[in-house]
Amino acid sequence: MPAAAWLCALVACANAVAWSIITPPFQVPDEPEHVAYVKVLAEASRLPTQSGKFSLEEGIALEDLRLQTVAEQPENQPISSRAQQEKLERDLKRDKGPPEEGGEYAGVAASQPPLYYALEAIPYTLGRGGTLLDRIELMRLLSALMGGLTALFTFLFVREALPRVSWAWTVGGLGVALVPLLGFMSGAVNPDSMLYAVTAAVFYALARGFRRGLTRASALTLGGVIAIGLMTKLNFVGIVPGALLGLVVLSVRAARTLGRAAYVSLAFALALAVSPAVVYVVAHVASGAPAFGIVSSAIHFTRGSPSKEISYIWQLYLPRLPGMHQDFGGIFTAKQIWFKGYVGLYGWLDTPFPGWVYELALIPAGVIAALCVRELVARAGAVRARVVELAVYCVICVGLMALIGADSYLRFPSVDAEYGQVRYLLPLVPLLGVVLALAARGAGKRWGPVVGAAIILLFLGHDVFSQLQEIGRFYG
Repeated sequence: MPAAAWLCALVACANAVAWSIITPPFQVPDEPEHVAYVKVLAEASRLPTQSGKFSLEEGIALEDLRLQTVAEQPENQPISSRAQQEKLERDLKRDKGPPEEGGEYAGVAASQPPLYYALEAIPYTLGRGGTLLDRIELMRLLSALMGGLTALFTFLFVREALPRVSWAWTVGGLGVALVPLLGFMSGAVNPDSMLYAVTAAVFYALARGFRRGLTRASALTLGGVIAIGLMTKLNFVGIVPGALLGLVVLSVRAARTLGRAAYVSLAFALALAVSPAVVYVVAHVASGAPAFGIVSSAIHFTRGSPSKEISYIWQLYLPRLPGMHQDFGGIFTAKQIWFKGYVGLYGWLDTPFPGWVYELALIPAGVIAALCVRELVARAGAVRARVVELAVYCVICVGLMALIGADSYLRFPSVDAEYGQVRYLLPLVPLLGVVLALAARGAGKRWGPVVGAAIILLFLGHDVFSQLQEIGRFYG
């Protein structure tokens, strides 16, 4: 394990810790629900429900912190006076009776698998001597460690995908470690932080298999990582088709030398990978719920014709094709939704940069994209030789994007893009690491390291100014 890999992990972890301190409690999308899930699991030893109300302790914290007044209303700020702070501390320290008092509600989080929340129950339990806010910060620190794992696996993925130029691995790993949105989400109580780490591990395992070949141990490892992903968050369902395709392709290749043993390994790996899904389906069928829970509504065409839903999903990411109905009012969704969301929308998506920042950001983004394309063209032969591997990564991307689009379509047209949030695409962040490494290499042998250093500084500046924007929003 190169020292640079640990450096990337350390930077990502420290970045997420900084975000966890800067961001006020509950000022991250859905964090109240995720905290409630952990609270019920740790204190009542059972899974939460989607109906009811928050526990008394969390309800008091939300009220004293003025969440309903502050979230999505940038003209309002959190508590700022000494008297408000003293009231908050006094109310949180007051004896409130049984831990589960006030219900077992976790809202939108209740439908998610329990693995992330079970892990977060450890720091929650260790922090029982403090207030709820102390426990939230401890839980955020565990998420920060997961952010470090995301950067670590990204570095290793870049190393396997682009093995020839070692200095470029650090460009990709550090660039991802400094992505502001990764720090923001990994500095919160949210299963997305673990989803990013698990998906980065999937990319690394696949790239390692394509480069070094698949053994029984590596096949079982990949199957195990897929199983962990399914137990982390339902969004991982979009990753599964590509991951399983990669596992099958690698097994077929391994069979040329290992024979039937490769297919035996494949069978065990597939059984391990899908085991959480089987348990999930059986549990839902036994309870009379849809077999795939809330995923059932996304993977079926629930309204209108399939062609309309496909058209909507296409336009959510790409320009409208001739003959398609216009679903997004003529806006360029790639820029207005995804690029703008990546550059910066923090808090409850209520903390943006000034408009000119998004326009200015197009310049470095365009330069990085051009350098990346230049390197790909120069290495066209190597690209063609790895077309199957690239196809697997494309299936992963398309699967996740299609799931997000299908979920968003359920609320269309009352809401244009319900899940048009970049955090849902951030599991694909290891691919950004490859793009950054290719861009640095595209500058040539002489200027490549210089451009790589400039890219890292660019991402560092983006991260710092994003944190300052958050500070100005909540503490200005």
